[in-house]
Amino acid sequence: MTQTQDATRTRTFGWTDPAEHAHLLGRRSGLEILRAMATGELPPPPVMHLIDGEGMQVEEGAVTLTLEPREFHYNPLGSVHGGILSTLLDTAAACSVHSTLPAGVGYTSMDLNVKFLRPATIASGKLTCAGTVLQRGRRTALAEARITDAAGRLIAHATSSCMIFEI
Repeated sequence: MTQTQDATRTRTFGWTDPAEHAHLLGRRSGLEILRAMATGELPPPPVMHLIDGEGMQVEEGAVTLTLEPREFHYNPLGSVHGGILSTLLDTAAACSVHSTLPAGVGYTSMDLNVKFLRPATIASGKLTCAGTVLQRGRRTALAEARITDAAGRLIAHATSSCMIFEI
């Protein structure tokens, strides 16, 4: 982000071809793909560039993402927009499901139920969003995700149902 003398703010970003991930779905497990993204072997998906997402930690059934709140995340009230927080929650919850899937099996979010508990701002420090699988069957999975600020305070939490299908 750059700022000029007249207080105009701009932001430019790039991303890699999302097909780079899609072609791996039949060849690598979800855990392998996510770990490759976490280590930098594979680039993050375009949405992470859009929101300026930072790190990722991956274990089977659990994914943690981080985001440093920036001014460009703000809503008109001066706090991080709920859509940004929801994107983090959806990503962490759904990726936790992805981490349990074998090669050739995909997923999609069916719903996301979000509760916002306190505002997040630049002063909140780095946000950590941890997703965990609660239950996984053959066709559906239930996951949750929680966002905490740098002081460990709960900012928002969500539950998500995902549909599981063969690719």
